[in-house]
This record gives sequence, structure tokens and C-alpha cells, in this order.
Amino acid sequence: MQQLQQTLQSVLAQKQQVELELAEIGQASTEVEKLTDDAVIYKSAGSLMIRAERTKITADLNERKELLNTRVAILTKQEERLRGQLKDLQTKLQQDLNPVSPSSQP
Repeated sequence: MQQLQQTLQSVLAQKQQVELELAEIGQASTEVEKLTDDAVIYKSAGSLMIRAERTKITADLNERKELLNTRVAILTKQEERLRGQLKDLQTKLQQDLNPVSPSSQP
């Protein structure tokens, strides 16, 4: 049971991190859309800043967004499965720990 709880916490942390990155990409996309086609844009490549075209940046952001949306969907399914397993295990443990009361007492 403890291992399931730890796995669930790990999945929730990963999901939160991915959702945060999705929000950042959304903000970046909004800002890029406001720019003109001839605007100078730089993107980070390790410790360097490299000049890039607006269309390339937009395509990269959209691709990353799709990938992260897929990752969120996978993590959500894992979360639901783990929550179900934990609930089933808790129910089983409660049944095992509660003594069965006899149906009729003399």
C-alpha cells in the first residue's frame, strides 16, 4: 500500500510539472502570436540564445504542447488507476481488519 501511495505521489508531481510547462508554453505562444512576422526572436539552446524565425518557434511550441498534452493524458490515466487500486486495497484491508460479527448471538 505504501508503494502505491509513493507511486501516486510521483505521478501527481510529474503531472503538476507537465501542467506548469504547458502553462508556460501557452504564455509563450500568446506572446509570439502578438509579434509581427519580421520581429527578431531568440530561443534558448542550452546556455546560448539563437535567432529563430517566428514560424519555426510557433511550430516548435505547438509540437511541444501536443507532446505535453499527451503526457498529461497518460499521467491522468495512471493517477486514476492508482487511486482505484488504493481504494480497493483500503477496502480489502478494512474488511480483513474488521472481525466478522456472527449473525446471531445466543
